[in-house]
Amino acid sequence: MSLVVDNIAKRFARFPALKGVSLTAEKGEFLALLGPSGSGKTTLLRVIAGLETPDQGGVAFEGEDFLALTPRERRIGMVFQHYALFRHMTVARNIAFGLGVMPRKLRPGRAEIDAAIARLLSLVQLDGLGGRYPAQLSGGQQQRVALARALAIGPRMLLLDEPFGALDTKVRKELRHWLRRVHDETHITTIFVTHDQEEAMDLADRVAVLREGRIEQIGTPEALDERPASAFVFEFLGDANRLPCRIEGERARMGDFSVPAVVAPGAAGETTALFRPHDTLVSPTSEGLPVTITDRLIKGAILRIECRCEAGGVFLADYPRGSAPEGLGVGDAARLIPRRAFAFPAEPP
Repeated sequence: MSLVVDNIAKRFARFPALKGVSLTAEKGEFLALLGPSGSGKTTLLRVIAGLETPDQGGVAFEGEDFLALTPRERRIGMVFQHYALFRHMTVARNIAFGLGVMPRKLRPGRAEIDAAIARLLSLVQLDGLGGRYPAQLSGGQQQRVALARALAIGPRMLLLDEPFGALDTKVRKELRHWLRRVHDETHITTIFVTHDQEEAMDLADRVAVLREGRIEQIGTPEALDERPASAFVFEFLGDANRLPCRIEGERARMGDFSVPAVVAPGAAGETTALFRPHDTLVSPTSEGLPVTITDRLIKGAILRIECRCEAGGVFLADYPRGSAPEGLGVGDAARLIPRRAFAFPAEPP
């Protein structure tokens, strides 16, 4: 293993930020730490970086005890949400800053630094902009400079703390794919903190979902999508419809109809079925839950149908535009049924 985090706990006054977190990352892996605010993502990243000291546990990287090293000795590159560029320095000088402050015996020569700057400007697709100042760049370009500066020192590991959080949606999506390409070229073990589910699932080799200082589940994006370990993971990863159900083998019964179900260990008897809008069918004739259509919304290539049942519950059904059932308008009565559902043990109140 490249990175081993073992039973890390960290408390701030009376607040337990981390409660015995353990995880591993392979050499060259891209691992995302995903969770809501206050789940412990950034605290864990800062412990790995050496910016926080844990109350218990260990951190090792490539067999070396990281907790025995200073942040500089760990040779980690860090990129934050706010670019933290030196406003009075050109792009080239910002990138070269870490090289210039190395101990004299390790510091590369001027020609070597210039070559590194040119290589990194090309890597982050900013060729020809080395002479500009940060104020002359867009937000996305500034974040590319911040990444180039982190890579300049030849880091053993790259830590990214919500690096796209200050950017608009279009730029975030562009940089997301660009960052993955950079990672695939450099093969640096990367830990990426985000609260954006789509970002984590799109970028990472594996995703660790955190909740209240603990890891709820860790796995590939596909595993989390197909086999979520808990109702929390299922609901955090995307929109979810909910219906009371009773588990019957590998099916979930909801009143007078039942559907195929992915049943988590420990789920039995009366519980709640969760199902995605894209796994939800709305029809004027089929069996299912009686609902009334309350809205029809266009979301890009998706038509979203919003429904409400007699008890007041709201449900969403997504169809590719052009394939939605005809004859269903706002105010019409219909029936709703999931293609499949996920069932989890009932959580204590």
